[in-house]
Amino acid sequence: MGWSLLLATGCLALAFPATATPRDGAERSLLLRTPPPPQWPQPTHPRRPQTAAPLQPNARRAGLPRIYGDDPRRPLVVIDAGHGGVDPGAISPIDGRREKDVTLRIARAIRDELVRAGRVRVALTRDDDRFLVLRDRYGIARRLGGDLFLSIHCDSVGAGSASGASVYTLSEVASDRESARLAARENKADIIAGVNLASTNADISSILIDLTQRETMNASAGFARLLGREARDRIPLKPNFHRMASLMVLKAPDMPSVLFETGYISNPVDADFIDSDDGRRRIAQSVERAVEVHFARRMATR
Repeated sequence: MGWSLLLATGCLALAFPATATPRDGAERSLLLRTPPPPQWPQPTHPRRPQTAAPLQPNARRAGLPRIYGDDPRRPLVVIDAGHGGVDPGAISPIDGRREKDVTLRIARAIRDELVRAGRVRVALTRDDDRFLVLRDRYGIARRLGGDLFLSIHCDSVGAGSASGASVYTLSEVASDRESARLAARENKADIIAGVNLASTNADISSILIDLTQRETMNASAGFARLLGREARDRIPLKPNFHRMASLMVLKAPDMPSVLFETGYISNPVDADFIDSDDGRRRIAQSVERAVEVHFARRMATR
């Protein structure tokens, strides 16, 4: 999977906050060139080989969602709208608002902002009210060759006035368990960056998977910190914004992934904000800025 770190067109100069450091400005300036677009570097570990011809602009592979963006050299961000179909997610006790509907609207807003900025390609795991099992969500992103996976959710509590956004990345305990599970599979092909481990003994397979996943976890944590930095002046955040948990949707071993809890659907103030045009715009801007700096940093280190 490309780019070690489960949310396009044009070349638009952005006005950055006055608080940006000189390094941030230099990172962003790398992306503000006029066409032709810069050649993105190869990832730090081998990308899984494609099993089909490269996608043409806006084309689909069988059974996979549309990719928005017309330059296959640009990194791919896969946005996952949490829940869907028979799974409504959390439901507001105030007005019956359903998490699955709110997350889909937010995911579409993030997609539109990323496409408008034109720095990356974008795909949604779902663009309608359908049910996807958790492994299918990051499985879709891996099959597309995604470079970053962002799963969108809304928090909820049974009582109290909790509020604010937070982001989750995979914990080390979860990483160890997932590494063991993957290493125990009979068919070990295409587990880490397309490397077929079928002829490798279990101990070596476990070590290779563990190293890949720990690198991915570090990249995920780095993106989570960037998201917090870019979001803090735009949307309400919890004091402990970045958290770690054993969440199934984050367990792709070779694709950086975060789960973004955008706010509390059980809190009427939060719910009204994240489900408003202004709230979605601020969330989408936060993600776009974090994505831009993340990939600019990766390009600068090559």
